[in-house]
Amino acid sequence: MSFMPIWCDPLGLALGVALDRLVADPQSPAHPVAVFGRAAARLEKSLYADDRARGVLHVGLCVGGAAGLGLLAVKAPGRAARTAVTAVATWAVLGGTTLAREGTFMADALEAGDVERARARLPHLCGRDPSNLDAKELARATVESLAENTSDAVVAPLLWGAVAGVPGLLAYRAVNTLDAMVGHRSPRYERFGWAAARLDDVANYVPARVTGVLTVLTGPDPAGARAMLRRDGHRHPSPNAGRCEAAFAGALGVTLGGENVYGGRTESRPTMGDGPRPDVQDIRRAARLTSAVSLAAAGVAVVTAWGLRRAFSRRAGGAS
Repeated sequence: MSFMPIWCDPLGLALGVALDRLVADPQSPAHPVAVFGRAAARLEKSLYADDRARGVLHVGLCVGGAAGLGLLAVKAPGRAARTAVTAVATWAVLGGTTLAREGTFMADALEAGDVERARARLPHLCGRDPSNLDAKELARATVESLAENTSDAVVAPLLWGAVAGVPGLLAYRAVNTLDAMVGHRSPRYERFGWAAARLDDVANYVPARVTGVLTVLTGPDPAGARAMLRRDGHRHPSPNAGRCEAAFAGALGVTLGGENVYGGRTESRPTMGDGPRPDVQDIRRAARLTSAVSLAAAGVAVVTAWGLRRAFSRRAGGAS
């Protein structure tokens, strides 16, 4: 029995990246991720209880359903159809172009001195409370969010797509979306969201470190990025976000970290980097770095998918 169809079509992966660059994420309730989010929220209402077992069931059904849909999708007859399915799935789960555009929006607002507009836009990037943030703190929040989300929105889905095809693409986006919905710390989700948060940590473990390496390779200061990644990457409370933020801090020559407020709860984060705090002009530099890392990640993913497909083809041919 051949499992060839689960491998990602490298051409479809490349076309999906191109679609993301051209179209980006439409702000539409019909977008597949938005549809998944509504379905997951309805299922949560039926399953919710303040315990881990219910959370595990919720995650299992949601992620399993997404992966199952991916398995059905790759059974489309004909190579052209499978390439098209891979391209659409890749486009649906990627957020790199939208991420860079959000950074540019924040830079435009702050360069114009419109702090209120920047505060209103920050929730598009992160869950931090923007109400009392000044321009410098808004710049720091933006740079940190660009760093972390470069892994979550670009590198991780591409790598999962390269090694597990369309099921990997859809399952990863389901995991990451659930983490954003129920994986945060709060009285309601302390137990129910445990499984979503832990699974997201596992799913992003390798991609976050690949993001750090690609930041070293593509950033404006490779030596600085490498030094901060090695020195500070482990200091973040997240096992993954710190690798991305430390590498960005070193590449851009800034210091990230500090106090963050989430819904009235204050978290003190260790600092990463040796430079000054990010300023408004650093947002555009971070957005350019996000684009560079994203392009490099696309190349790595396409080559990986091609290599796996070629290796599997040889192995299947030898067995026949």
